[in-house]
Amino acid sequence: MSIYITSLNSGSNGNCYYISDGTVAVLIDAGISCRETERRMIRLGLSMHRVKAIFISHEHTDHTRGAEVLSRKYHIPVYITDTTYKNSRLNLDPMVVKPFKTGIPVNIGKLCVNPFSKRHDASEPHSFTISSCGITVGVFTDIGTACEQVAYHLNSCHAAFLESNYDEEMLERGRYPIYLKRRIRSMEGHLSNDQALELFLNHRAHFMKLLVLSHLSAENNNPQLVHELFSRQANGIKIVVASRHEETELFCVEE
Repeated sequence: MSIYITSLNSGSNGNCYYISDGTVAVLIDAGISCRETERRMIRLGLSMHRVKAIFISHEHTDHTRGAEVLSRKYHIPVYITDTTYKNSRLNLDPMVVKPFKTGIPVNIGKLCVNPFSKRHDASEPHSFTISSCGITVGVFTDIGTACEQVAYHLNSCHAAFLESNYDEEMLERGRYPIYLKRRIRSMEGHLSNDQALELFLNHRAHFMKLLVLSHLSAENNNPQLVHELFSRQANGIKIVVASRHEETELFCVEE
């Protein structure tokens, strides 16, 4: 058995991650438009009709922007906590709103989606692992600190989307105002390259095969720098940097 994954977009301009067992698929976040989601999936040979659920990690618009139109056009249920929905700008058909709770898995076909809480500056933020037939993929972005929950779940993953948001020196030298730099560095902000690398080195599973570095800052990071930083210590794990402008290739993750 295999799981197929791609980042359709990753960054402050929109986030959307596709995970499928080849029969059904889920989207983790829908932060780009319906039209752009469709275009990118078509380029990869993927069908929206396989997507049976959208999971929303938190209410920020770069994670929710396309959810309404996608849900309405394809009759896709949207899994979202009550608190996140109340604090979002979403106006969904009540019939498609499916509340989920921390630590209670949701089965979508043979995919098991496990939500767990994380630290970020949102009302009730979550990350997810998605499992099927002994294979687990994690989506760990928008994380202020690599807490025990994140470390624990990373250790179960054959593949993961992991935030590596900013280079510390680039952020320090950059043009962001001080209050924004403090927010990014805070325990409710984002992971730096060094924090993400430490998490990866200390808590990756011995069977991990693929790491997709995600949610890079446009101003305070550099994709080549990040790729080189992680590749030097990858120990055979494939390292990919997700783009904020286009989809990655479709990866096949096997047990």
